[in-house]
Amino acid sequence: MLQVNVQNASLILEGGTFRTVFSSGVLDALLEHHIMMPYVVAISGGAVNACSYVSQQKERSLRVLTDYRHDKRYMGLKNFVKEKSLFGLDFAYNVIPNQLDLFDWDTYQQYDGTLLFGVTNAYTGQVEYMDAKQMDRACIMLRATCAIPILFPEIKLNDTPYYDGGLAEPIPIQHSVEQGFQKHVLVLTRPKGYQKKMDRQSKWAMKLLAKRYPNLVTSMQKRAAHYNASLALCEQLEAEGKTFIFRPTAPLNSFEKDTMQMKKNYQMGYEQAIQQMDALKRFLQ
Repeated sequence: MLQVNVQNASLILEGGTFRTVFSSGVLDALLEHHIMMPYVVAISGGAVNACSYVSQQKERSLRVLTDYRHDKRYMGLKNFVKEKSLFGLDFAYNVIPNQLDLFDWDTYQQYDGTLLFGVTNAYTGQVEYMDAKQMDRACIMLRATCAIPILFPEIKLNDTPYYDGGLAEPIPIQHSVEQGFQKHVLVLTRPKGYQKKMDRQSKWAMKLLAKRYPNLVTSMQKRAAHYNASLALCEQLEAEGKTFIFRPTAPLNSFEKDTMQMKKNYQMGYEQAIQQMDALKRFLQ
């Protein structure tokens, strides 16, 4: 089993639903070249890929997406009736990893670094970073960081409701800086030049959540500006030689339906990482 072999560097994984298949390609290249980072912070769909990276299961994230993308148990409107979710929560986060495409819990638990999932507290509207190695086998913590309002219900941890970590902290670069790391490897799921704007789905979600969770809505109102400021910080650190960034070279679809395109997006990430592997290794020395 591969042990942590990098010092004083963080790995930051942005979310993005199915855009993160690009990230899984990057992470599989890291595994192939025996790079195991000591500190991993993941948000939303990025956390799904973090699990397969830490469990050292190459191509697992890609396989799950391409095998189950069109399975109604995984994603379909009928899931709203039973679980108030577009995604089949029990099927996606329990049945698949524990019965159908087995997740290596033993290797995951033996990871000798730090793995954090960012979740957004619905009461405070603030991000909280949770120790992902404490996650139960029904993957409730993973559900929480992926809980996009409207598409997911709120997910409760210790009787507190949580939503997608990206609502409060889409790119946790400031967190890693505050932890004292001198170097950061960042995997984004948007191409260079992207700037976030408030979308229609977010406006609808804010109207539905305003009375119940006003602090959460406040964070959602600031999300686009916060994302763009975090991205600017990442690029500033990149110019200073403190951040190594992987990002797709073309826009990716968050809810990609074409499994062949998913494989191409995965390959984009994998090939980019392979091409930049020597530079990455020099950066991490």
